Amino acid sequence: MKNWWKKACVYQVYPASFNDTSGSGTGDLRGVTQKLDYLQDLGIDVIWLSPVYASPMADNGYDISDYYAINPLFGTMEDMDALIKEAENRGIKIIMDLVVNHTSDAHKWFEEAKANPDSPYRDYYIFRDDKGQVPNDMDSIFGGPAWTLDEASGMYYFHLFTKEQPDLNWENPAMRNDVYKMMNWWLDKGIAGFRMDVIEVIGKIPDEKITDNGPMLHPYIQEMNAATYKGRDILTVGECWGATIEDAKKYSNPDGSELSMVFQFDHVKSRWGDAEKWLAGPVDLQKLKEIFSKWQHALYGKGWNSLFFGNHDLPRSVSFWGNDTTYRVESAKMLATLLHGMQGTPYIYQGEELGMTNIQFDAIEDYKDVETLNYYRIKTAEGEAHDTLMSRIHTIGRDNARTPMQWSSEENAGFTSGQPWLAINPNYKEINAAQQVGTADSVYSYYKALIALRKAHDIFMNGNFELIMEAHPQIFAYTRRVGDQTLYCVCNFSDTPADIDLQMTGKDILIHNYKESLPDHLTGLKPYEAFMAIASV
Repeated sequence: MKNWWKKACVYQVYPASFNDTSGSGTGDLRGVTQKLDYLQDLGIDVIWLSPVYASPMADNGYDISDYYAINPLFGTMEDMDALIKEAENRGIKIIMDLVVNHTSDAHKWFEEAKANPDSPYRDYYIFRDDKGQVPNDMDSIFGGPAWTLDEASGMYYFHLFTKEQPDLNWENPAMRNDVYKMMNWWLDKGIAGFRMDVIEVIGKIPDEKITDNGPMLHPYIQEMNAATYKGRDILTVGECWGATIEDAKKYSNPDGSELSMVFQFDHVKSRWGDAEKWLAGPVDLQKLKEIFSKWQHALYGKGWNSLFFGNHDLPRSVSFWGNDTTYRVESAKMLATLLHGMQGTPYIYQGEELGMTNIQFDAIEDYKDVETLNYYRIKTAEGEAHDTLMSRIHTIGRDNARTPMQWSSEENAGFTSGQPWLAINPNYKEINAAQQVGTADSVYSYYKALIALRKAHDIFMNGNFELIMEAHPQIFAYTRRVGDQTLYCVCNFSDTPADIDLQMTGKDILIHNYKESLPDHLTGLKPYEAFMAIASV
């Protein structure tokens, strides 16, 4: 099927935390292959594999030193080939993380650029000679200046993230062609596409302090498309924190000139305080309804949505959006129902299908994430209290999503026979895959049912979207309609019972606590309860 990704479900694997077969304490490629049967049973179609390339791991693999090599932490290229083959045997495709805004400072391009200012690789990066002065006051996303002095040449180089991640100069056509050559190499190897890391910043103009959506961004993406994946029926999704509706229409234009879809983060940022992620406030349900409705309407027939609550950079969805204590199971199912009922391609972050929760380390030393550690260091120096900072980190820090996968109640959650690289959440004895697979009322089984429903009914792909009960303070509800079918999705987004008045007509109940009859009149939902049905008139 052309554009197969419209009906697919994607599962993100964060390799370091997924499954360790060597006893190193770090997950590996063989560990992913070993769990393919689990993923096949769940029903997913695509694995998005976070970076496994050679890397010094300054930012957990998003600092790449060789795009053509596998990090020994994760295994070998033979292991990668075996994963692609074994996944294909199970009807599962692999997409790779494409990190081409920057490389590692250990990449041979950057090493040659530093060693010889006359090297052609010098122009693969963004160097400025401001006669000993920092070019401007831009800050990096991870804290501190975005410019670092190369003492040998007296020039500064630009890095939007850590100083170990120098930004590539996308104005250089030779650099762009080397990137395209690498992309084609991976596509020829058999992968089915790319998740493009911070792709919206490749058109940056640091001298003018322009980062997102520079004037050459879309021409660069169109050129990339023409040079690599045009004519290949693959999935491409761009990470675009600043994407507007109009941007997304360009990125995901049905003419196929750019990408399949983008990750936009309006719903995530709706909880940020003063546009600052660390100052997250409570869920604003009305704002959340407005945001999802806006995107569903705007891209209908004009683009394509990606659907997600969590990933490796975000807190656990059930902790951030639901109630991860009293109503953990209920809110995990409710969030899944809400998201998977919309138009778009759903993404599941590893462990989300089990209802895994945030971690709360007491000591900052227990955290590994460079962004978290930099934030703590900077804010402590500014006089912020330890307890205040830890509370923010417990809520939104990136390591919340990176604790190892909870496979069983055995030692180390069945993740490793060694010492885990990041401590395992103590609740693994109550929340794990072994406990949930094959259990009818588990979060896992609910996700499995939702994925199967999406595949069985085209209304999920083609139905329009209409928000209903818009002003209800507890309920997020909508309909999807196509032909003579109506999909009803009603979710209680609160920890108290909700009274509603919804009249329905039709006959085909699909999912409501696994019951098999469609009520004519829905009058209420329990805390975090979700209702979904398809009615045929």
